[in-house]
Amino acid sequence: MHNQRPTQVRWQILTILALVMVVTALGRLNLGIAAKFMQDEFKFTTETMGWILGAFAFGYALFQIPCGWAGDRYGPRATLTVALFWWGVCTILISGVPAFHFGSSWKLATSFALVRLLTGAGEAASYPNANKIVAWWTSPHERGFGSSLLLGGVGAGGVLAPLLFASTIVRWGWRWSFVLTGVLAAIVASVWFMYSTNRPEEHPKVNSAELDILGSRGRTPSAHSFRISGTPWRKMLSSRSVWALVLSYFCHGYTPYIFFTWFFIYLTRVRGLTITKGTFWGTIPFITMTLMAFLGGWLSDRAVARFGRRRGRQSTACLGMTCSALLLLAGSHAASTVSAVLLLSAAAGFSSLAAPSWWATCIDVTPNYSGSLSGLMNTCANMAGGLAPIVTARIATRFGWSQALDFAAIVSLLAGVIWLFVNADSSLETTMSTAGAGAGVLAGVSGSSECT
Repeated sequence: MHNQRPTQVRWQILTILALVMVVTALGRLNLGIAAKFMQDEFKFTTETMGWILGAFAFGYALFQIPCGWAGDRYGPRATLTVALFWWGVCTILISGVPAFHFGSSWKLATSFALVRLLTGAGEAASYPNANKIVAWWTSPHERGFGSSLLLGGVGAGGVLAPLLFASTIVRWGWRWSFVLTGVLAAIVASVWFMYSTNRPEEHPKVNSAELDILGSRGRTPSAHSFRISGTPWRKMLSSRSVWALVLSYFCHGYTPYIFFTWFFIYLTRVRGLTITKGTFWGTIPFITMTLMAFLGGWLSDRAVARFGRRRGRQSTACLGMTCSALLLLAGSHAASTVSAVLLLSAAAGFSSLAAPSWWATCIDVTPNYSGSLSGLMNTCANMAGGLAPIVTARIATRFGWSQALDFAAIVSLLAGVIWLFVNADSSLETTMSTAGAGAGVLAGVSGSSECT
């Protein structure tokens, strides 16, 4: 038994989870591709379109904490499944909004924004619950890389989105891009529900050797970790590291939404590219996001091994956000379209390089409540994401697109600076256990998964 070769089910689970993140990225990005065609058809102003584009992020932000709590309470398997079906249906409904609306232009815009907000509410379950799966299905030494798979999935979805939706819109119109996304969400939800489990010890194909790697040996399949005591919000909110983590991720969340919402329009309207060229160049930021997310996860884990958890996570995040800010400044003022796209794409990539450190730190600080903490952190990030399309449109309209991107660079730099106050070594669960506040946490959670 001691010579048993460990199964590799954890990587299969994480691969399906990455596929979940790919399809959620499609649900987030489809409007950014369709926006040009919708704006032309309904004569929306740039600022009106900014509100429609931002509505998703507000719904996404408002439901992060409830969805993270649901993952902690009912398990990420069921929570993700329900969420995928929910936002898939809402996405399909977007295609039918004009057919059932007979009012003024602003009422039509409000209807689009409302359905988009509900779509974001459904997608809010993705990151907190996916990070919960990473917490249970990776060893403490694999957390950075496990988190990078989530971000890599989003990046891969970003690569596919312009290619898939532009061709769909050209052939059948913008409405069908939303129908296609909803169908894909239902398919992936079915695959996820049929194959996944909340925890490794519940999966019939995981052997004891793999359980040893994951620190799950000795737990029984009936010991579901979602049957735990109430989330320790008071303890979380009294931690300086948690506040720094949340505030820094608020700043980090601003810039990616510019790429999710305005980048395709920026290329076609501001840089003057055709739809075909805009589709091609529009994939470049997401290619860099995908590749740099994997590099960032690996680098974060290596830095932790070399410098310790606090300095390791800090160094990776600060490096990524500083480089991202400098590249945004350079790209915003580049005269050549090719140079601008490459520099801005590199900025997006370095932002993704930093991101796994945030998600891994949620697990480092509190593995049992990582869903709730991830939800809190991502709430703040997506409030910034909701503001990003609106603020970008306002600055671009009044001062120009270069200044709008300059502002994004400042916010990115601030994210790196605030990271200096984050301590990934300050385990809340160790503190709670010492104080006797962790008595309600399941005894099956091993010490190796709580802190090192």
